[in-house]
Amino acid sequence: MKIILVGVPCVGKSTVGRLLAQRVGYKFFDFDLEVEAYFNSHITFLKQRWWSEHTYRSNVRVVLEKILRENADDFVIAMSASGLMDFYWRIIKTDEELVTIALRDKAENILKRLTFYDDYSRPMESAVNEENEHRYLSEIRQDIRYFGRTFSRAKIRYDIDGETAEEVAEALYELVFGE
Repeated sequence: MKIILVGVPCVGKSTVGRLLAQRVGYKFFDFDLEVEAYFNSHITFLKQRWWSEHTYRSNVRVVLEKILRENADDFVIAMSASGLMDFYWRIIKTDEELVTIALRDKAENILKRLTFYDDYSRPMESAVNEENEHRYLSEIRQDIRYFGRTFSRAKIRYDIDGETAEEVAEALYELVFGE
């Protein structure tokens, strides 16, 4: 089975995806890491090269095509919130075997998991504090609203509602594999 997880940043796609893949013995791909490896460059620099998100997705879709071509079945991919948009969606919708799952959570829960990275994809100290927390919450809510429209394309939409990654992976296992 081929599974694609999408969701806003820090909703838990990579953690849940890795746990789900381990649970069922599948390969796991973090799409951003695969993009960096394919282009031998960090995401930040790739996005600078291709000015808009639309152009970025147009160029990196080759990575999704490569993963699908080289892996006949049995994998989990964690993709960005835009995973069900334009160029990616045109590829995904042609493969009826793909199970697409949109992970959703409340902005307040996502804020607690918010992780910052430098231009070289290295984790950084959190920039969130009491004075700016409301701005981050606002941005997370905007992402949830914006990407929520494309999340309706997912075969499964799962509301995390503050559950642990382990609980979410187990719930997805039961939903997808019916056990």
